[in-house]
Amino acid sequence: MLAFTSLAAALGSPEDQIQNFQRASVALQPRQLIASAVARSCDHPTGPRYVGYGGARGGGKSHWLMAQIGADDCQRLPELKTIILRKVGKSNRENFDDLRKKNFRHLPHEYSESKGVLTFENGSRIHVGHFQHEKDIDTYLGLQYDVVGIEEATTLTARKYQDICTCCRTSKNWRPRVYSTTNPGGVGHAWYRKEFILPFRSKTETDTRFIPARLMDNQFINPGYKREMERLTGWRKRAWLYGDWDISSGQFFTTFRHDIHVIKHFDEGRAMEWFAALDYGFTHYTVALLGCKDGDGNIFIVDEHAERNWVADRHAAAIHAMLKRHQIVLSNNSGRYSRQLARFVAGADMFSKMDDGATRASHYAKNGIYLRPAAMDRINGWAEILRLLGEPDKGVPARLFIHERCGRLIDCLPNLVHDPYKPEDVLKSDPDDEGAGGDDSADALRYLVATKPRVIHEVHLGF
Repeated sequence: MLAFTSLAAALGSPEDQIQNFQRASVALQPRQLIASAVARSCDHPTGPRYVGYGGARGGGKSHWLMAQIGADDCQRLPELKTIILRKVGKSNRENFDDLRKKNFRHLPHEYSESKGVLTFENGSRIHVGHFQHEKDIDTYLGLQYDVVGIEEATTLTARKYQDICTCCRTSKNWRPRVYSTTNPGGVGHAWYRKEFILPFRSKTETDTRFIPARLMDNQFINPGYKREMERLTGWRKRAWLYGDWDISSGQFFTTFRHDIHVIKHFDEGRAMEWFAALDYGFTHYTVALLGCKDGDGNIFIVDEHAERNWVADRHAAAIHAMLKRHQIVLSNNSGRYSRQLARFVAGADMFSKMDDGATRASHYAKNGIYLRPAAMDRINGWAEILRLLGEPDKGVPARLFIHERCGRLIDCLPNLVHDPYKPEDVLKSDPDDEGAGGDDSADALRYLVATKPRVIHEVHLGF
């Protein structure tokens, strides 16, 4: 214990924090002690409010979060109200119970598993929260917590993380704080990297502090688990074994290269065939993409229309204007333009009947835009995009190019990640309230490249 005291003091833990850990018989490892010392810096008026501890899997992040909140924070102030949130409730409750027995066996407390509340003798409480889906976060809005702990923070979008952070406030003599633990990857990788990792690297942290977690920092890790991590390949190995934030980190389209696939100029005289695709949304974006194919089989996405909270008439007018910019017509009887659209496809929801018996596609038809159903197979659609992107780093040429005016599609593709439960699929994502993010542009691209022309076969009767 003397060695622990000396180590903790050397790493920045104040004396009363060391005493709290000793009273609970919690012996944190060096990297965890650094995180706890940083957590104490939240006390200072100029200190951080958001502490992130993340990186490799198996780095002891969950153990630290429980120890810091329960064995230190909750022992310092009576009636402290805290919450630990994690995706999927059952695993959170089981994980919490295991860690509770390890960390608090020498701290008198009561735990109601049915309510998901642990109460210490001084009245301080840890609430065990969970979210199966992002909308579940909304059930906590309006509540007040002195400390918020978020496990697997990159499973949340930036908006939902911000939402739960609004619950971290107090009327006590206490400075509220948010702790988060996580790994690279997931739907929240981009915002977490921006908010925590980049300021940490550039030494410009203000409200945030980040502590890297590595597998080798946890001396109690099962050797078999380490071997499993070492057998991984690609982005998973770099993310989960090394805690590398500079990888594709679960991104689906790892072969997308801005300098190769995004173009500034395109000679439309090269086009041999023109086509378009539409993905419908209202609170989500309605996205229409215009593309063409040249004589070598290359596909060029030359324009996009992307707006939300618009009715069909407005979208239709904007789409007509987009087509007019490229002298595209929708039928042979549409006037003086010579370029004809071979097909205009849309997602299946455009052809579902609404309460009045009409379809959304019929609303577009009234505006002169005649849609037909797109190929909806997600797996094969994404695979086709991957095939067209090629592998430029390995000498496989790209066949898909996107004009720089298609800004929403260009922003969308590199931010899409694998569905962890179905790795060959893209994890669905929604735009936030400001309109950032979402997968609508990618869905429109999938419809465009995966839907093939109709082939009419001649039948010769042998009379």
